Amino acid sequence: ATREFAALVRAVAERLPGHAVESGFLEFARPVIRDGLDALRAAGVARILAAPGMLFAAGHAKNDIPSVLNAWAAEPGAPPVDYARELGIDLKLLRAAGERVESALAAAGPGAPRDETALVVVGRGASDPDANANVAKVTRLLWEGLGMGWGETAYSGVTFPVVPPALDHVARLGYRRAVVLPWFLFTGVLVKRIYAQTDAAAARHSEVEFLKAGYLGGHPLVVDTVVERVTDIPRGDNAMNCRLCKYRERMIGFEDEVGLPQRGHHHHVEGIGAGAAAPAHAHPHHPYPRAGHPLGPAGTRRGGR
Repeated sequence: ATREFAALVRAVAERLPGHAVESGFLEFARPVIRDGLDALRAAGVARILAAPGMLFAAGHAKNDIPSVLNAWAAEPGAPPVDYARELGIDLKLLRAAGERVESALAAAGPGAPRDETALVVVGRGASDPDANANVAKVTRLLWEGLGMGWGETAYSGVTFPVVPPALDHVARLGYRRAVVLPWFLFTGVLVKRIYAQTDAAAARHSEVEFLKAGYLGGHPLVVDTVVERVTDIPRGDNAMNCRLCKYRERMIGFEDEVGLPQRGHHHHVEGIGAGAAAPAHAHPHHPYPRAGHPLGPAGTRRGGR
């Protein structure tokens, strides 16, 4: 995943020859975000345009990254930092995802017709309902655009449904084929887990052909989207969606989070790279739905897992 991110950064730099381009990771890898900012300051830049490598605006994009940027920009001699909006629901990304699905179907060869094929889009999952709803919207747009018989939305963790019960649901609906599409930028622990869960579902449901589509990766349209977010900043088109933000509006079930301070929560894992030992209290991924929801990792009541 870190290599894929580095390749994306190089591709963006090639598209922005008039800019000095650096990068950094929020967690679990180096260089960290501050390293990239320090390199730009050392190069003498007068202004920094910071683009989050995030598909949707949840805690990482709304809190964790801004807290790092704000703390750094407050240091003496630091140039101003302007922050881009998340990649979001973009027609370019939808076209890239559509190509991933079409490639999976072509590689599998003739099989069930599209009206007997389900599309399962798997998002990261977040504690922000707006971000989770965007994954569902992506599913609907791709489902209709590709002419599939059904669209199912699942999440790798944090919210519900997680992948195994979502795949079981598709099988129970009677679809002969299902294409599983990870709505992720890069590979890593979560994408590998999604593919393994797809293999496990195929073993449970031999009557259904499960296909694994590629994640977005370094598709040229992904590069186009990142470049567009950077160039949006000088035009003032860099505001995230605030109308459905749980920190600004009284979302049902999240009323007590309005106005919470913007704090990062990943300082304890900042800079920890692959192969390094994480602190005992650090857990990089949350595989189960948030507390209070009755569905556990396999669709059972949480008390029975």
